[in-house]
Amino acid sequence: MHCPYCRCEESKVVDSRPTEEGSSIRRRRECVQCHRRFTTYERVEEVPVMVRKKNGTAEVFDRNKILTGLMKSTEKRPVRIQQLDELVDDIERSLQNRMVREVKSEEIGEMIIHRLKEIDEVAYVRFASVYRQFRDVESFMKELEGLKRAKEDRI
Repeated sequence: MHCPYCRCEESKVVDSRPTEEGSSIRRRRECVQCHRRFTTYERVEEVPVMVRKKNGTAEVFDRNKILTGLMKSTEKRPVRIQQLDELVDDIERSLQNRMVREVKSEEIGEMIIHRLKEIDEVAYVRFASVYRQFRDVESFMKELEGLKRAKEDRI
């Protein structure tokens, strides 16, 4: 572990504690050379899940890619980054628990959409419009009408 300030390879652990969700350990470290402190996170190494994209190519599951898309869809909305982190954590944990090595990107997209609808409806529509690639106003309106019906059914 290199010090982010002076690049020294040696540091000592000052404090360790589990994160709130319990999936990683937060460690406060102090560089033995410059004595500055920094934080690292230790996670269990998991079997990588490959994502099969619509065009047939595969890539390693990247939580940051999902988080970036979610942040774009929730921009200027009352959604906390912690909610998005939890959403991505849940999806990642669900995929790891399945013990499958490959999953279709469409399946991940549906998992995201389902959870995002519960968090913020506007963000859901934003994400769905990109994910589902609405071709015209009618398909977009159909999605909005379905959302409206589901909301009325809950009342």
